[in-house]
Amino acid sequence: MSLIALDASKCVRSLSKESECNKCEVICPTGAIVVGANPLPSINFSSCVGCGACDAICPNEALSLDDFNPTNFFFDFLEDSDNLISCRKNVPCIAALSVEHIISLAILKKEMVLDMGHCESCDIAHKCKPQILKNYEEASYLLEAMQDKSSIKLEDVCFVGTGEVKEGDRREFLRSINLTTIAKGKASFEKEVKKATDELVEHTLKKTDIALLKQKRIPQKRKLFFTAIKRVEKPLTFHVVDASEVTFTSQKIMNEEACTACQMCYRVCPTGALTSDIKNSKIDFDPFLCIKCSICHDVCEPNAITLSGSYNIKEFFEPQVQNLLSFKVRRCDECNVVFSTNSSDKLCYRCKAEEEEARELWGIPDGM
Repeated sequence: MSLIALDASKCVRSLSKESECNKCEVICPTGAIVVGANPLPSINFSSCVGCGACDAICPNEALSLDDFNPTNFFFDFLEDSDNLISCRKNVPCIAALSVEHIISLAILKKEMVLDMGHCESCDIAHKCKPQILKNYEEASYLLEAMQDKSSIKLEDVCFVGTGEVKEGDRREFLRSINLTTIAKGKASFEKEVKKATDELVEHTLKKTDIALLKQKRIPQKRKLFFTAIKRVEKPLTFHVVDASEVTFTSQKIMNEEACTACQMCYRVCPTGALTSDIKNSKIDFDPFLCIKCSICHDVCEPNAITLSGSYNIKEFFEPQVQNLLSFKVRRCDECNVVFSTNSSDKLCYRCKAEEEEARELWGIPDGM
């Protein structure tokens, strides 16, 4: 049985307490993942069945299985002469592959078959099958918009492998441990103990995680997608598609009047899709790096940043950094600190807040 692991430094919920991301909790077919009072997801390892759906749906790949790596599978599948993806052949569940994985594999293999034959008898199909169908529909929709002739098929193949390895009895495993094999079996032993823990295990940020939070990292599935796209002939026409049909990236709109230049959106962006310059005089956006984690929207108090209702396929082939907003850079009349603003304010935000607090404390009305 697989063991799920959470990389706290990649979870977007670790970037801000305002994050509302709970995709892993929603997709989990056994309720093994719970997002509650604790900022990070809690996991019941005993309830986890290792389907990998949470890994695929996580925008920043914060979750992973110890015995299935989508990136390794990606390259193994490309080398395989067969084009079948099945839960009885090469994946724990087809839901363990993201839309980006499916599109990338379809582009490079030209034809791909997803085996749906075992879904009807599967205990986790109530959550995983609808997700597989959603991923299939989105991938097919975008391939058509890209004018790519690659084919993805859903078929009830009902693949049956030979020599399937079944999980051994835990007691038998414990009896097999002796002094000569204890070092080798320590990792496996700890894994078995962890899987036997029938309670929610909370996760916290460690010092190493906090240091990694500042790094801007691009998920492996986005790198694979970019690699695949580079091997596709550019379409004659770049279609604009409905943004609601694209789950893994976006285009954004900034409301200049609402934005307060607080810098939070690009500081918390995990991939660097949102950036500024050394003077914090602007906000730039790279749609191809956006993973649609919504953290920038969650931290924006005035709701100045919103999603565009459309997405231009051109961003897949000719990604361009867009300037969402530019600011004036001034020195604060009070503390002489340089700050950016899109208003006529002469005080930085800290001094302005202190002045407002003082006025409220002393009962002085605004404008005096």
